[in-house]
Amino acid sequence: MHMKQRVFLFLFGAAFLIPTVVDAAPVKATMEVSGWIPYWREVEGTADVIGRLDYVTTIHPFGYTFTEDGILNDAMGIADEPWKTLIAEAKKKKVRVIPTIMSGNGELLHRILSNSRTRIALEDEIAALVKREGFDGIDIDFEAKLAETKPYFSLFLKGLYQRMGNKWVYCTIESRTPLDSRYEGTPPQNAGIYANDFVQINKYCDRVQIMAYDQGSIDVKLNALGGPYVPVADAAWVEKVMKLAAKTISKRKLVLGIPTYGYEYGVTPLSVSGYRYERKWAFNQKYALDLAAQYGVVPSRNRAGEMSFSYIPVQQTTPSVVGVPVESQAVGPAVAAQQPFNIVWWSDAIAVAQKMAIAKKLGLRGVAIFKFDGGEDQRIWDTLQNGL
Repeated sequence: MHMKQRVFLFLFGAAFLIPTVVDAAPVKATMEVSGWIPYWREVEGTADVIGRLDYVTTIHPFGYTFTEDGILNDAMGIADEPWKTLIAEAKKKKVRVIPTIMSGNGELLHRILSNSRTRIALEDEIAALVKREGFDGIDIDFEAKLAETKPYFSLFLKGLYQRMGNKWVYCTIESRTPLDSRYEGTPPQNAGIYANDFVQINKYCDRVQIMAYDQGSIDVKLNALGGPYVPVADAAWVEKVMKLAAKTISKRKLVLGIPTYGYEYGVTPLSVSGYRYERKWAFNQKYALDLAAQYGVVPSRNRAGEMSFSYIPVQQTTPSVVGVPVESQAVGPAVAAQQPFNIVWWSDAIAVAQKMAIAKKLGLRGVAIFKFDGGEDQRIWDTLQNGL
């Protein structure tokens, strides 16, 4: 494992700490691969990874959370099995063990980070936790932050970075779609207001993992090419997102987040054109394949590079009506009769390989997989092995 080093600049006889990180050894030609293992499927996830540690460079036990009072909570029980054995094996293989602290509560995060006392206390607590438990670092996954939290989140990262010494600070950050792909015509005045300061994140994070997934309908240019269209992560959109991030964040730090899951939506064709989507639930691949078999549908690769199919649930029509392929917009009972239908859309190993190719093409540091829980397309491991 490469230890990170602080860089000092001597200017006019004074030493200044430059908040950046370099590797003690040259960047390897191969990519780094990190992956999250969720606590809600800890048995399946740890079993999935433990025999394949040679395929990854970092694991993220997922994770620590906050209570409603803002107290750090070990939701996974990381000192217990099966984490204990996985972490021991990872250390033997020199795989970085970097647990994730996650929150999607914007109000709570603002309350903690905007108060200097609670912000500094959290910085101290995280640094002490990492050193006490012997982790290689920490992954900060603070989502749904308020725009007004932006400067306080940057202060938090700066303070944490200073406290972490040679431990790694990973930052998992929401994707940012280029404004000309997010809006039709002139963007609204507040369109460029964000909760994340990419310049500061680049300074105080050793790795920046962009969550380039959960795309949905955010890209109006790609939406305009026709539907139904609700990708988890269209390769065309992913490339836009990462190119935009690379304008501010060093490619030596930039990591492409890749999904392994999917969503099912209820779809209502609109009277003029287009569709209305209602997200029902997330799923792993087995659910999709079992459902396709039940309805006699053959899933196909769509224009986003992912897998999908559509069908009319039996409760909406007669039992004799079977599923309708997702690309059949002009034929089939669902579209011809303008009936509501369901669409099932997910990321498989080939879609993952496409995203890895984008990371290589753009010269990024690596990829981060969400998630390893035993339910992903198991062919992904061959893809990762080839990627390393």
